[in-house]
Amino acid sequence: MGARSNARKRAFQILFEADQRGVPVREVLADWVRHSRNDTDGRQPAVSEFTMNLVEGYADKVDRIDDLIVTYAVDWDLDRMPVADRNIVRLGAYELIWVDETPDAVAIDEAVQLAKEFSTDESPNFVNGLLARFKDLKPKLRRDESA
Repeated sequence: MGARSNARKRAFQILFEADQRGVPVREVLADWVRHSRNDTDGRQPAVSEFTMNLVEGYADKVDRIDDLIVTYAVDWDLDRMPVADRNIVRLGAYELIWVDETPDAVAIDEAVQLAKEFSTDESPNFVNGLLARFKDLKPKLRRDESA
């Protein structure tokens, strides 16, 4: 697994933990950074700059991202969505819509891979479908953001 894939995985784990604990994602990120710096036996992996950028970027757009998910996740309430799926889509949506250096296909594929690893058999299709919808809407979403 590549360095960026590992960074995305850590970012997902941070979002997931924050969601489970009901605390701000930046608080969990700070905990992870602190633990990795204080780790003397190498069990806690370092938090890469890319992981920090993904988590911070998501935190800046959390309300907008959740609004998009609620609007476009047909027949799914955000609170009823599996926690892993919710956070994979959150991370994927942030990277897809706002991280210009990541190709759209890569952002979607990486999110689908996370769904395969951390969620149900149906989750990869759900994640792929929702992020593909965001990809199609991306120009409009970016215009709306700057208006």
